[in-house]
Amino acid sequence: MDKTQNNDFSQSKNVSTTSTDNTKVKKETPRQNNPAKKQKRYYSSNRRYYNKNKSSKTESSIQNSNLTKFPFRKVSVLVPLLNEEESLRKLTKQIITVFENISSDYEIFFVDDGSTDKSLKIIKELAKSNNKIRYISFRKNYGKSAALNIGFKNVTGDVVITMDADLQDDPAEIPNLLKELQKGFDLVSGWKKRRHDPFVKKYSSRFFNYVTKVLTGIKIHDFNCGLKAYRKAVVKSVNIHGELHRYIPVLADWKGFRISEVVVKHHPRRYGKTKFGISRFFKGFIDLITVIFTTRYIQRPLHFFGLLGAISFIVGFTIDAYLSILWFMDIITLSNRPLLYLGTVLIIVGVQFFSLGLIGEMLVHNNKKEDTYGIKEKR
Repeated sequence: MDKTQNNDFSQSKNVSTTSTDNTKVKKETPRQNNPAKKQKRYYSSNRRYYNKNKSSKTESSIQNSNLTKFPFRKVSVLVPLLNEEESLRKLTKQIITVFENISSDYEIFFVDDGSTDKSLKIIKELAKSNNKIRYISFRKNYGKSAALNIGFKNVTGDVVITMDADLQDDPAEIPNLLKELQKGFDLVSGWKKRRHDPFVKKYSSRFFNYVTKVLTGIKIHDFNCGLKAYRKAVVKSVNIHGELHRYIPVLADWKGFRISEVVVKHHPRRYGKTKFGISRFFKGFIDLITVIFTTRYIQRPLHFFGLLGAISFIVGFTIDAYLSILWFMDIITLSNRPLLYLGTVLIIVGVQFFSLGLIGEMLVHNNKKEDTYGIKEKR
């Protein structure tokens, strides 16, 4: 019995020892291959990956904060052109680079005014590679006014920037135009204060701008600068034809829009040749008379012709009256006095001008339609 008990005791002791050893082994095994640590390492790696995403978002937000923000939803860059194949790719690249730093959306709208070189082919290639590029091509050359007019009707931006395609206008000036437009102006014209043009074109343009400023009363220095910024309401209100693109500020001022001016850079022409000719100089002055008449006197022609008639009549009457007084006083004779004929001719011309004004008034009133007014706001 004692031996049996001793054996049983020893066996139970061995069992307990074995179970204890097994327990120890089980406790030591997790310590050697601890899955919690692997899970912790896996979680920490995920955490590092999460921080990486967070940092990339922070970098993108920093980049967005560096963009120049304007309240304009979309800006349309309108480029009329004629035979400018050498400069189109560079101009497009410069415009795209400028808008990479501007928060507003944009489009580039080319109007090919009947080019005979590879300009249209290059524009098509650019449009295939960039969906922000649109274009219209004329079958023949109609002139810059026609190109701008059709462009104004097809652009979709709430702001329109116009510029020439010869790289003389600098696309880097676009933010400056938008900043001036942001101040509440409706049209901002560029002023090429330092021009890089031939002598004749430079000084004839200065004389032309001075005369236009005096006759219209608009205080800007460069009416014919191609680099301008317009609000959408302006381009939808003005109707330009002939050579009236030079006088868009005059037409806009007559409609009641606010006009401003900023100094812009002007570069020498790199490619091709200028489209300026002496004939355009004379056409410009004829169009100036047309603009002044159509903006100021189209609804009241008697004010224009009546003024000319009154001046001519008064001068002629004064001359003839003076000669008549001298004749009554027996101081002179009228038989060989050319001045008498001049006075008579001025009186006749004055009456004719006045009559022409009256005929114009009758035509206006007989064909008068409902008056159109430029409305700024409406509720």
